[in-house]
Amino acid sequence: MKNLAQSNYQSALQAVKNLKESYGNSWNAIEPENAARMATQNRFKTGLDIAKYTAAIMRKDMGEYDANPSQYTQSLGCWHGFVAQQKMIAIKKHHKTTNKKYLYLSGWMVAALRSEFGPLPDQSMHEKTAVPALIKEIYDFLRQADAIELNDLFRRLDNGEDVQKDIDNFETHIVPIIADIDAGFGNEEATYLLAKQMIQAGACAIQIENQVSDAKQCGHQDGKVTVPHEDFIAKLNAIRYAFLELGVDDGIIVARTDSEGAGLTQKLPVSQTPGDLASQYLAFVEAEEIAIEDAKEDDVLLKRNGKLVRPIRLENGLYKFKEGSNIDRVVLDCITSLQHGADLLWIETPTPDIKQIAHMVNRVKAVVPKAKLVYNNSPSFNWTLNFRNQAYDEMLAEEENMTAYDRNDLMNPKYDNSELSFRADQKIKSFQRDAAREAGVFHHLITLPTYHTTALHMNDLTEAYFGEEGMLAYVKGVQRQEIRKSVSCVKHQRMAGSDLGDDHKTFFAGEKALKAGGEKNTSNQFEESTSKSKNSDKPLGVVA
Repeated sequence: MKNLAQSNYQSALQAVKNLKESYGNSWNAIEPENAARMATQNRFKTGLDIAKYTAAIMRKDMGEYDANPSQYTQSLGCWHGFVAQQKMIAIKKHHKTTNKKYLYLSGWMVAALRSEFGPLPDQSMHEKTAVPALIKEIYDFLRQADAIELNDLFRRLDNGEDVQKDIDNFETHIVPIIADIDAGFGNEEATYLLAKQMIQAGACAIQIENQVSDAKQCGHQDGKVTVPHEDFIAKLNAIRYAFLELGVDDGIIVARTDSEGAGLTQKLPVSQTPGDLASQYLAFVEAEEIAIEDAKEDDVLLKRNGKLVRPIRLENGLYKFKEGSNIDRVVLDCITSLQHGADLLWIETPTPDIKQIAHMVNRVKAVVPKAKLVYNNSPSFNWTLNFRNQAYDEMLAEEENMTAYDRNDLMNPKYDNSELSFRADQKIKSFQRDAAREAGVFHHLITLPTYHTTALHMNDLTEAYFGEEGMLAYVKGVQRQEIRKSVSCVKHQRMAGSDLGDDHKTFFAGEKALKAGGEKNTSNQFEESTSKSKNSDKPLGVVA
């Protein structure tokens, strides 16, 4: 969305001038230019402003993908507002635009990193409030990134630099977020209430899965228990009503169908007419034929194809689905979800195999032609091993000599520079593009990347800092890299809003303001070195 900053500035400027005139001398100290500048730097006043703005972006992107599957979208999961902020700053610096770049809020990371109970598994045990709180935090940080970058531009304009075009064409850091509501945290009313909180915090897209709320498991773990279609549809309705109540008319619902890896159901629905959704669901339940005289006291029995059958029930009261019914259940769940209000689908798969994904999606598309996926490029997959296996099978089919490879040891580092590794890595590199074209994947995300990068970077820094390198480990491995790569937060005081606050204090108190910036601010040590960095054409004081 271009050319909005300046028009906002001009309208805000005129509005403040009019107010100042109407309030007379009591507003003498208020400078309309300063007030308009602050208003421009805070374009989104509420989370609902954000939800409406970003929902329109997602709808536009979905239409563009339908016309051309190369126009897929991407995101990375972020567990803190600062992480999301630095991601979007880096996107603008390296890729020049935030177009087709989203944010993902992972319930797994909320549970593992944001719960007051401490680190938890992905089983909906964390506080409901943690989810909307994180959405708000993320957008607070992104709005701050807008304010800091625009404040820098206004400073440069005041100093005589020709940056008016940059202000006029300013692109916000605010982008859509796909937010995980797990299985809805309770009944449909609970889902509705939580969805409202998430939307009010800024979420334009809510992802919900068809598991039992109080028995929810991570999509890549065993023991998943799904619910009948009627129960899931009620929750889809609850989210849609929440969007409509709050005026986000084009909000997006992502229906995650966990049937592929689920083998259990907690509940047997009631069929009203032959062949209805309840009947189709019951047909997947494993059952054994039984004579009425062989039924035990309190047995649950069904009539199936004119015969009496007893559903297989585990000691915990859960019912088993038929072996091999998982793909058919996924397809039915997907079609049913799209026909009852969902906009996008999420299918968890056991491996990142495009042919497997396409097999399911094409069956859905036969009924709903514009069916689209949000796909989890999950760190739960061993990507190297999976794609080396795929490459091995392809090379074998091409009758290549495979005696140099041990099929049971393909992760061995000795294969890292082999033809097998090269082929596998090329398939990984093109995975998102190929899946968008061949398997209906509109949005690619990595759920937990910043969980893993934090752990990896701390591992590397700790090893060296507490070893022989000492302080050099930080300087060489962190700070020097920040300087060379013009990473914005090397000047962490500025990134936390110090310069922005100094300007505000000047607006409020004039020359009497006590400011943090000045000759004794040690951040000045970074000015000359960063402006000469070979990797940047701007001083680090400017968010690229």
